[in-house]
Amino acid sequence: MSENTAPDPTQNAEKDPETWVTGDEPMTGPQKSYLETLAREAGREVPADLDKARASEMIDELQKETGRGA
Repeated sequence: MSENTAPDPTQNAEKDPETWVTGDEPMTGPQKSYLETLAREAGREVPADLDKARASEMIDELQKETGRGA
């Protein structure tokens, strides 16, 4: 019997942004662009100094607020 070490594709692969190894790096260009779109729709401002982890959290927050990304 061989052991299957491949990840289970049916499990959610998302990780908590607080545990990201690169979470403290500056947000990416795509994150910034999407955040600006969501923030505009929500009437909010995007802080310029967000790191990747906080940008991801803000995206989740604004998606809920705007009804995007269900």
